Amino acid sequence: MSKPLRHCCVPVSPRIHRCVKIGPGQKVGIIGLGGLGYMGVKFAKAMDAHVVMITTSPDKGKDADEILVSRDPAAMTKHAGSFDFLLNTIPVCHDANPYLGLLKLDGKMGMVGVLTELEPIVGANLIFGRKSMFGSGIGGMTETQEMLDFCGEHNIISDVKMIAIKDVNHA
Repeated sequence: MSKPLRHCCVPVSPRIHRCVKIGPGQKVGIIGLGGLGYMGVKFAKAMDAHVVMITTSPDKGKDADEILVSRDPAAMTKHAGSFDFLLNTIPVCHDANPYLGLLKLDGKMGMVGVLTELEPIVGANLIFGRKSMFGSGIGGMTETQEMLDFCGEHNIISDVKMIAIKDVNHA
């Protein structure tokens, strides 16, 4: 099994689906477009959600239904209160408060990337709108098998790019 599938897909796969019931008619945002983010896009698309890549790099959005550039205040305002679920895959300390403003009533944000402290969360950003945040990490054998079955049913594969060792620092 490829490392992207084992380490990326289990946190963002059917296990997340059980927490938030992603499906048709729902708007899902994927924040951060590394390995976790790209696999999250594939899973959300397979669940028939409307998928928006939320990124600082607009050239990365080829697989999503839509792109939201998080550095664009007008775009963030336009999408405020419109997401059912956000999958936050950013692997470093960051301010999650602006993303909470994107969630609609009872919206949820799953944190799967950050392993360090977050910037402080403003309680009002959760309380007003009944929003919630949760975390998910690598699962056990049951979750891994669920993920593999889901990948097989939906033809989800990890993308692999071969690079020369001399180019490793530029990948």
